[in-house]
Amino acid sequence: MFDGAALIAVRTPNWLGDTVMALPMLTALRARRPEARIILVGRWAHLLSGQGVGDIILPYPGPARERLAFARNVRGEPPDVALLLVNSMESAIAACQWGARRRVGFDTDARRLFLTDVIDVPSPRRHQVDEYGLLLGASGVALQDEAQPVWHLRSAADREIDTLLVSAGVSPDQRVIGLHLGAAFGPSKRWPSKSFVRLAALLHRNALCPLLLGPSEHEEMAAAIVDGSECAVPSLVGRDRPALLPGLLGRLSCLVSGDTGVAHLAAALRVPTVTLFGPTDPQRTAPRAKTARVVCRGVPCAPCFLTECPIDHICMTGIDPEEVLSEVRSVVDQ
Repeated sequence: MFDGAALIAVRTPNWLGDTVMALPMLTALRARRPEARIILVGRWAHLLSGQGVGDIILPYPGPARERLAFARNVRGEPPDVALLLVNSMESAIAACQWGARRRVGFDTDARRLFLTDVIDVPSPRRHQVDEYGLLLGASGVALQDEAQPVWHLRSAADREIDTLLVSAGVSPDQRVIGLHLGAAFGPSKRWPSKSFVRLAALLHRNALCPLLLGPSEHEEMAAAIVDGSECAVPSLVGRDRPALLPGLLGRLSCLVSGDTGVAHLAAALRVPTVTLFGPTDPQRTAPRAKTARVVCRGVPCAPCFLTECPIDHICMTGIDPEEVLSEVRSVVDQ
């Protein structure tokens, strides 16, 4: 499939976590075709700069008019192969508009007619890392069992990160436990603020420094946690930016979060993680690393994959802060 291809375009995933989970497949592709030019196109593709898996990295435009202009530019030098890590009909049509000679993707979203190499969706479903690897299977490239994403930290932006941490009240000698409040999927993935308040107090009593992290839309939740805590809880919610995220995560002794892309990035950086699962399936999307831990209640209605819980949200509210602390201690003490 890829032999003889001089130009390979990869439509990378729309989500940060999926982009990280695609790293083993992208690394295998690079090793198989070291002389080919590989173009990475996607919302989070820019973070892959410096990972050695692409020669050209481009953002994927949002508005339809900009996408058409983008397609015209790509068609000037059409790729030999377009590898689609996005399962939408739109991604397959776009690959046709690019003029890609071969278009490789999973048989989803009724897009079979727009693909030249159709890969069956596995049943039962597999971990996302392994499913991305299946897209290379037809060309004889196989991932290692339990392949793990590895993120190479190239530029840590140390001075800017130092300034951020100092401004939040974090001392250089503290063992910092990141508490990430967000999850792009929806509120059903989020742990309640009162649970974060309890965990922050437990961490403080164990000589560990809690640090709130997350996008600006969670500033209100962060403020409630800070106000409700018995100890000082530093917060960088809404104050960092994506380019700083790898370097900032690299400073942590551990990250506690819901099933979110930041957990995958931290795990790929070999930062210990404790990921809280509720409506989604850890068998498919748990971070893969030796120091990655999962806390999951395993209630009868999970995984439901609903963005909002229609009942009492027991899958997340039932996760005990004391249990989370125990998992944090187990990886930090190692």
